[in-house]
Amino acid sequence: MRFPAENPAMEEKLDFAAYFAGGLLDPHREIPECVSDPRGKSAERRYNIYRNNVIVSLIDALAAIFPATQRITGPEFFRAMARFHIRATPPSSPLLFEYGHDFPAFIERYEYARDMPWLADVARLERAWLDAYHAADEPPLAKEALSQVPPELLGCLRFRRHPAARLVCSNYPVVDIFNANRSDAAVGKIAAATAQSALITRPAFDVELRGLPKDAEVFLSRLLEGGSLEVAAASAFEVSSEFDLASTISMMIEAGVFTATFPGEVQHGY
Repeated sequence: MRFPAENPAMEEKLDFAAYFAGGLLDPHREIPECVSDPRGKSAERRYNIYRNNVIVSLIDALAAIFPATQRITGPEFFRAMARFHIRATPPSSPLLFEYGHDFPAFIERYEYARDMPWLADVARLERAWLDAYHAADEPPLAKEALSQVPPELLGCLRFRRHPAARLVCSNYPVVDIFNANRSDAAVGKIAAATAQSALITRPAFDVELRGLPKDAEVFLSRLLEGGSLEVAAASAFEVSSEFDLASTISMMIEAGVFTATFPGEVQHGY
C-alpha cells in the first residue's frame, strides 16, 4: 500500500511497521536492521522476546477457539501444531476471534495428526460454533409460516438461511466427540464407525447444536444451497425411504435454520 507524497510521515510509519512485522512469525528470518536499542546497537534479544510473545498470543487465541481439539490432542501436541499453522497462515484481521478459519484444513494435512482422522472435522465444528455465536441477529422463520402457504405451492418453496446457521458434514461421530470434549468430564466410549453431521444454529442468544442423520443432512444441504422443498425432499428419500419429512421440517423451524420463505426460482445473490 502506498500513500500520496503529501503524507510522507504516514508512509514512513507503515513501511517501518511492515518491515518490523515481517520477521515476527518466521524464526529463521533475520532481525530487521531498523530494530535497535537506545544505544543504536542491535536489539536481537528484545526482538526475539517480542516475536515469541506474538506467537504465544496467537497460539492462545487458537486454543480458545478450539478447546475440544486441544483436549483431544493434549496441550503440548496442540501448541506445536498451532505454531506450524501460524507460520504457514498468519492472521489477516486484527480481530483474534476471526483467526483460525484455515486451521481445520491445516489439521487435515498435518502429518502427525493422521492417526486422528476425525480431528479436522471436530475443529470445523468448533469454528462453525464460534462463527454462529458472532453471526448477525435476525428473527427466525415463524412456526406458522408454512401453514399459510397454499398446498400447491409448497413444493416450489425455497428458504432463506439464517446468518448463524451452519451445517458441518462428517464421516465420523463428530457431534459425540465434540460434546465429550467441551467439558472436563470423563470421555466415555464413542462408536468410531458412526457418521454424524452437525447442525449449528442460534435462534435466540445461545448457540445450539444438533446431530443429524444422513437423510436429514442431505435434505438441509439442498435447502441451504437454495433448492426447493420438493427437490430437497426427493434427495432425502433417495438416501432413505424412511425419511420423516414432517418432523425434519418441524425441527429446522424450531432450530431457527431459516428466516423467510419465497416461491419460484432462487433469487439473485442467494
